[in-house]
Amino acid sequence: MSDELDEIQAIFFEECTEGLTTAEQGLSAMQAGDVSAETIAGVFRAVHSIKGGAGAFGHADLTAFAHKFENVLDEVRAGKIAPTPGVVKVMLSSFDVLSDHVETAKGLAPRPNDAAALAALEKVLADKGAADEGGAAPAPAPVVEAAPAPAAAEDEFGFTPVAFSLDDFDAPAAPVVSAASWTIRFKPSRAALANASEPMLLIRELETLGATIESVDVSDVPPLRDLDPEDAYFTWVLSMPGDVPRNDIDDCFDFVSPDSLIEVTRNEVEAPAPVFEPIPAPAFEPEPEPVVEDFIPFVPVMASIEDLTAQVQQVVADLAATPMTPTPAPAPVESAAPKPASEASQTIRVDLAKLDLLLNLVGELVIRNSILADRLSPADRQRVELPELARLTRQIQDNVMSLRAQPIKQAFSRVPRMLRDLSVETGKQIELETVGETTEVDKGVIEKIGDPLTHMIRNAADHGLEGTEERIAAGKSPTGTIKLSAEQKGARIFVRVQDNGRGINRERVRAKAIEKGIISPDAVLSNEEIDQLICAPGFSTAETISNISGRGVGMDVVRSNVEALGGRVEIHSVPGEGTTFTMILPLTLAILDGMIVRLASQRFVLPLAHVLETVQPEPGQVKRTSPDTEVIDMRGEYVPVKRATEIFGLNDDRLVEDSLVVIVESEHGKVGLVVDTIDDRREVVIKSLDQNLHPIRGLGGATILGDGSIALILDIEALVASTNRYTPKGLAA
Repeated sequence: MSDELDEIQAIFFEECTEGLTTAEQGLSAMQAGDVSAETIAGVFRAVHSIKGGAGAFGHADLTAFAHKFENVLDEVRAGKIAPTPGVVKVMLSSFDVLSDHVETAKGLAPRPNDAAALAALEKVLADKGAADEGGAAPAPAPVVEAAPAPAAAEDEFGFTPVAFSLDDFDAPAAPVVSAASWTIRFKPSRAALANASEPMLLIRELETLGATIESVDVSDVPPLRDLDPEDAYFTWVLSMPGDVPRNDIDDCFDFVSPDSLIEVTRNEVEAPAPVFEPIPAPAFEPEPEPVVEDFIPFVPVMASIEDLTAQVQQVVADLAATPMTPTPAPAPVESAAPKPASEASQTIRVDLAKLDLLLNLVGELVIRNSILADRLSPADRQRVELPELARLTRQIQDNVMSLRAQPIKQAFSRVPRMLRDLSVETGKQIELETVGETTEVDKGVIEKIGDPLTHMIRNAADHGLEGTEERIAAGKSPTGTIKLSAEQKGARIFVRVQDNGRGINRERVRAKAIEKGIISPDAVLSNEEIDQLICAPGFSTAETISNISGRGVGMDVVRSNVEALGGRVEIHSVPGEGTTFTMILPLTLAILDGMIVRLASQRFVLPLAHVLETVQPEPGQVKRTSPDTEVIDMRGEYVPVKRATEIFGLNDDRLVEDSLVVIVESEHGKVGLVVDTIDDRREVVIKSLDQNLHPIRGLGGATILGDGSIALILDIEALVASTNRYTPKGLAA
């Protein structure tokens, strides 16, 4: 039982992570000025879900803090507290404490000191957000005034009813329903209040969906001497418009105790007769078609998946056995049928280790298919339908990869708030541009690029962008811009942080590197090599140590973390115009279309995605422009030529005219790679070098060919960008 509880609690912590991400995005949007009801409600639901789950698992400190945070959010949502900059600032600070409480509940951190945050939340509640420190308050949302309670009630009971008078419950008015509506009957668990649950918050959540309170049953309220303030006694009856989906109603009861009373009933009411004379009815009236709800009993909120599945199967069987009879005007099934079971079946949590195993098995399937293709004759390949097998295998691999892929927006979501804080700390005006937020990246990569991304953003804000006065003096806009972008090219992900600041001061970087003993005073370095010095351990050009930079561990962390992922960092800087940092990251596993080429009798794989054309050079078509550079004349366009054998230090005395030139294209332009021969075109599985050996610049991985031999996969981007030759650790940066 303990293991099962631990598994359930692990799911809760995953949901906490998702909830915190949602809340942070919403709060950042509010800080930026988006105080729409939808944004506020999103933050409220996220904190509410965390509180409900924490109460179920007995995390008292997390529950208590989330409850207080939720109270403030509820007042903001109801329009009783205006979401001014000062109030949002308090909520952002409270969010940080809430995140710390979650880490404490996981057992990863000591209990945070939340006294200051609780006091700030209490002050916001007490002052209704009046004491604002962030500037002018936006116009508050309309406040719905509660019905005034009789003065005698306060004298008799010592408290004022929240929004109703007990006299209102004696003769409730008949609910006004449309042609279709929901009736909701809700009685919370007796111990709901003692467990930090607040029934009125749930009622208000239903009201945001359009519900109205029709009556409140107070018959269970005991005499005053027996009344326990932590017990719940009321039963609410609400009316909900029929166009609200059933699953939206059920979502409001996600964390309600199982012993609570929850009844959701569908009302089908005939429309009122028109004022004009009705059309005579036909001689017979067909038996009305049963509504789908008649077949589905009320599903308790905490029902098991097995129960829901059995009920859905029974519904399908009953519907199949029901004769189709004509009806005057059947209600749309979509608006009438409850859908909690079908909605729940659309998602499932899967351990990443299982997906990794499935990915590896798909890769092995591709390798076995390649071995089979090598052993069969062309006629036999068609007979056993090997091409069809390869196509199906590729589809399986693509679908499995998509299971692990998530939008990189998750990694980008924290940047706007970080930049706003940095803008305040540095006194600089900073604007953020994001491109490619929907680019899908492996989940493991997203989790590991958080720190490198943070360091690059802080470096751009502190070192890259100039102050306002300096920018104006240089003829630039007073507001600096940091552009964050992501894109996928082949089996690589490119994540860029680009600023339009002062660029890298290479003379100062070189002087600092000599001062710290990183290079010798007589070292001869290219501009690119000087730029790479900022990633050296212990390097920093900051004059003073601050909260932002100065300790010399920032860019070193970036390079080491990216290289640990099997990627690399490229730096491009133009003095006076800005600097671009590019993280080039590999996919965990991919099947790519490759061209098997030979270099000095060794086989390599060249990704077809980069290949433009293949040329057999004619005499004089390849010309040498210097002792170390060659070009090939491609219909009047001169394309640089690189000998792949020289890049990798392979001995080869073949003439260019006896070889082939493969014209490839990358973001750095076109290049002609000289290869010996082209053996075949094949789908190959990329196996990571950094996991099995170490990262080698110029190589994107390795694969196993049909005969069992290993072939290295060329990294075209690195080969085209580099001007250096092979070294023991690959191509020099």
